[in-house]
Amino acid sequence: MFNQRAMAEKGGLMSYGPSFPGLFRRAAEFVDKSLRGAKPADIPVEQPTQFELVINVKTAKALGLTVPDKLLALAD
Repeated sequence: MFNQRAMAEKGGLMSYGPSFPGLFRRAAEFVDKSLRGAKPADIPVEQPTQFELVINVKTAKALGLTVPDKLLALAD
């Protein structure tokens, strides 16, 4: 189990974590606010709101695991 999509794509069984492209977009917005003169103390701290579940079916089969259909339906 990993927290980055790339790890599951490279052979890991599963990953669940924030969407990194979404995090990078939000980071760019914070940089923009800072460059426009906002004080760091005035910029709110935010939690990720978009998460990705990735399941590597090939790895699951190699390990002899059966992934339930309901779980596959939730995967990105």
